[in-house]
Amino acid sequence: MADPVFAAQSMGRWFRRIEVVHSASIWCRPGQVTVLLGRNGAGKSTLLKMATGWLRPDYGVVKLGDEAWERPKPAELGRRGVFYLPAEGLLSRAHQVRPQLNQVARSLGVSIERVEAVAAQLDIQSALDRAMWTLSGGELRRADVAAALIAQPRYLLADEPLGGITPKDRELVRAAIRQLAAAGAGVLVTGHDVAPLMDLADNVVWMTGGTTHDLGTPEAARGHDQFRREYLGPSVF
Repeated sequence: MADPVFAAQSMGRWFRRIEVVHSASIWCRPGQVTVLLGRNGAGKSTLLKMATGWLRPDYGVVKLGDEAWERPKPAELGRRGVFYLPAEGLLSRAHQVRPQLNQVARSLGVSIERVEAVAAQLDIQSALDRAMWTLSGGELRRADVAAALIAQPRYLLADEPLGGITPKDRELVRAAIRQLAAAGAGVLVTGHDVAPLMDLADNVVWMTGGTTHDLGTPEAARGHDQFRREYLGPSVF
């Protein structure tokens, strides 16, 4: 039986007297990559944090199959295969890469050999025995993505995994995300690198004004007049 869809439905969050996210929904469909696009400050990161239990929503529900939570906890979702990769990074910048990835593997009962395999996949073998603070931006991001691949999540929510890295690094991360989805995982990613994200996407969600709009396939999104006018601009595609 296929894994169920992981979804955060009709989520809302107030900061002081401003409702920064209202009635917003996102999901991870097994075997597919959903891309969440929107301007800076649209609420994408806030929505991902609420969906994964790192930020308490004021309303809304997180669902996975027959289970539902109004106030999900990260550990609770983690036991069910949900993995959150924040934009600011996952691993400690004060320590070496290898011990941290080994700890991820041990904590999940995964073979340590998988650390080497994932490091080779993301081309970070030479970075394994270096301190995180000595790595380039692309190496840092690939090390964080490596932690997610080692965990082999059923659902990955990654905030800006392609942001601020070189085209070569970006292609390695994109290939890793696509491989994870091909193995059956549901993936949701955010970002601003429109062309590579649209190439990666099976489905596109647009976040604007604090809420979300399901635009369907990348082809359908490109043909959405308001999305093109207000987000993509006339020169894109």
